[in-house]
Amino acid sequence: MPFEADRDVPGLIVKFGDYPLHHGGVGAIRSLGRLGVPMYAITEDAYTPAASSRYLKKAFVWPTTGAEDPGRLVEGLLRVGRRIGRPTVLVPTDEEAAVLVAEHQHELAGSFLFPRVDPALPRRLASKQGLHELCVEHGVASPASAFPESYEDVVAFADTARFPVVAKNREAFVRRTRPAVNGTTRIATREGLLALARDWGVRPGVILQEYLPREEAEDWIVHACFDQDSSPLALFTGVKVRSWPPHAGMTANAYVVDNPELTDLAARFIKQIGYSGIIDLDLRFDRRDGQYKLLDFNPRMGAQFRLFETESGVDVVRAMHLNLTGRPVPEGEQRAGHRYIVENIDLPALLAYRRSGYTTPHAPAKASGTELAWLAGDDPLPFLTMLARFVRPGAKHLYQLWRTNRRGSSTSTK
Repeated sequence: MPFEADRDVPGLIVKFGDYPLHHGGVGAIRSLGRLGVPMYAITEDAYTPAASSRYLKKAFVWPTTGAEDPGRLVEGLLRVGRRIGRPTVLVPTDEEAAVLVAEHQHELAGSFLFPRVDPALPRRLASKQGLHELCVEHGVASPASAFPESYEDVVAFADTARFPVVAKNREAFVRRTRPAVNGTTRIATREGLLALARDWGVRPGVILQEYLPREEAEDWIVHACFDQDSSPLALFTGVKVRSWPPHAGMTANAYVVDNPELTDLAARFIKQIGYSGIIDLDLRFDRRDGQYKLLDFNPRMGAQFRLFETESGVDVVRAMHLNLTGRPVPEGEQRAGHRYIVENIDLPALLAYRRSGYTTPHAPAKASGTELAWLAGDDPLPFLTMLARFVRPGAKHLYQLWRTNRRGSSTSTK
């Protein structure tokens, strides 16, 4: 490595909710751990893949749902900080953690290091409605959207909408407490929409969006880390080949692909909104009008961040740690052509995509290298732990998702 990390400043993986098979957290532990940074993690139990990593100094077992009172979560984080005993870089892996850290900066600042940002901004970016409003304000393309305030509004939308349409939960924390849909949901008919809407309550917590046909689209991702002046410390672009569930879920297979237009778009938008820290963007290139449409803005580390690394060995987590500890972030080009595979979901995704009509013409014909999400020769236990925990419940979950997508006439769930 052409740089050295500050080994006196640990890192802490922060996550709220019950999702023990999270390869992004394992990737962050390995990324900083390989530099000699002491790594800690909040885990659901002592037997998660993250807890089994050789690069983890200690797992703090703290089962949460993400629906707890924010004050209780802050108190829990401060307890963890006292046990670590020295200033520690926070690495949130979900929207709830990122929002909590931003909104409670003053309470957390004595124990932790994290990018300073407008306290209200991460919640707004994680909100589908807030993101859409920011896109409109700053001239960034996004799918046409509606925000119903009642069942009657849904009916009015259904009377004029062109189906299929997409429904998503509006807010980050609400998806834990009162989810209207189980993630990104494709709805094929007016009748299907109204049937779902009857269960959404007095004020539906959803955003309804136009559906961008998979045959006319290509999915792109941007991962980056920005400094306090909203200037990029590291900025990467790639194309998503497969996701699970298909076209609406977590990245299963992707490539690093240089895209100067997308780089400029992301850097300009971040500068306009004044964000600092790590981002994970999902965009869909609409071939019908030649526009990149911003679907999701995750104000935190993305699960597939290890796809991206510069020739200098910098990824977004390393860039943040270097920056927060006062060290320069080496410049370097991204490793174009590199591939990322999430072993436990790429096979079902491959089978699902065979008849989908989706193509990725920008993906290289051959990978220049491959990064696996779980399997690593210097850290094999997370992969084995994932297999042990995934096989039975994972197979059942994948089968249920497959059946949901096969029905087609109603939903496709993320």
